[in-house]
Amino acid sequence: MKVLFICTHNRCRSILSEAITNHVGQGKIEARSAGSQPVGEVHPLSIKYLQEAGISTEGLISQSWNEFEDFAPDVVITVCDSAAGESCPLWFGKSVKVHWGLADPSKLTGSEEEIAQAFRGTIDEITQRVNAMLSINVNTQDQQALREAFKALGAQ
Repeated sequence: MKVLFICTHNRCRSILSEAITNHVGQGKIEARSAGSQPVGEVHPLSIKYLQEAGISTEGLISQSWNEFEDFAPDVVITVCDSAAGESCPLWFGKSVKVHWGLADPSKLTGSEEEIAQAFRGTIDEITQRVNAMLSINVNTQDQQALREAFKALGAQ
């Protein structure tokens, strides 16, 4: 199964989702991430807390969804509310599109420990969803069943 995570700037939540999905999925799911308006760099704390969790950060970059015309995802998951409201490129074609709203830990202000807890909490939430994703026993060609299964994961 191929999954594309979308967040407007592709620097935190979508990056975390990509890295965690590839780590937990161990080849059963191929995840990538992109943004409609990428900022060109991954948030440094995203890298820090992924590494702290033992998750590879190799190859993570902030990039545009226009760079994925050759990657035909089965599922496109928006992880920020502003990306959820944007029109996706036509080449997403028949991909199932769902929204998993995630709080943005990179926007939090507070103590170093509060920010660390926010990142760890987001990593835990994504990890739980990916573990649940691995238990989905749905044919990727059955778009309605796939959409319902992924929507249910986002509501957890």
